[in-house]
Amino acid sequence: MLRIAVLVSGGGTNLQAIIDRIADRTITNAEIAVVISNNHGVKALERAKQADLPACCVSPKDYDDRAAFNRALLETIDAYAVDLIVLAGFLVVIPEEIIDRYENRIINIHPSLIPSFCGTGYYGLKVHEAALKRGVKITGATVHFVDKGTDTGPILLQKAVPVEDGDTPESLQRRVMEQAEWQILPQAIDMIANGRVR
Repeated sequence: MLRIAVLVSGGGTNLQAIIDRIADRTITNAEIAVVISNNHGVKALERAKQADLPACCVSPKDYDDRAAFNRALLETIDAYAVDLIVLAGFLVVIPEEIIDRYENRIINIHPSLIPSFCGTGYYGLKVHEAALKRGVKITGATVHFVDKGTDTGPILLQKAVPVEDGDTPESLQRRVMEQAEWQILPQAIDMIANGRVR
């Protein structure tokens, strides 16, 4: 059984997709061991509570410096003996110590077709604003392994989503979540849990 830590920062819609896909057995051989948020009082923590999952907040605001926060985050993850870390809208740069400890065992969902609209500064609505500004006709989402660069790790899955006339960043974000993110993130977890990824 693959033990997963899901790291979140806000609403937790990707977390909910994982919870739902484990419940309906779309994801097999995996369980959420812990949900960790870097922000207090977010909807993602409520979702974890409703699903009866262990959840906690490790916030940089609660520590004197970044090094102390990084240590606390690593210790919290280690305490749950996880096999895979899933970044599901986690808006914190992952410390190198965690990347070293969990090499090739951290995946991230990014709301574009990498290498487009990725890297430093591209997160959340900013990605969709950039896609609309550039005038692309197709966008999508990418699940990739996390390395020490920003959105530079090996790509696991991608799914394309059309950009429609009259799209706003918000409408495009919603479509990318519904048609891509909520599908390929659970799919990637299931692939890893069942030994279909090397």
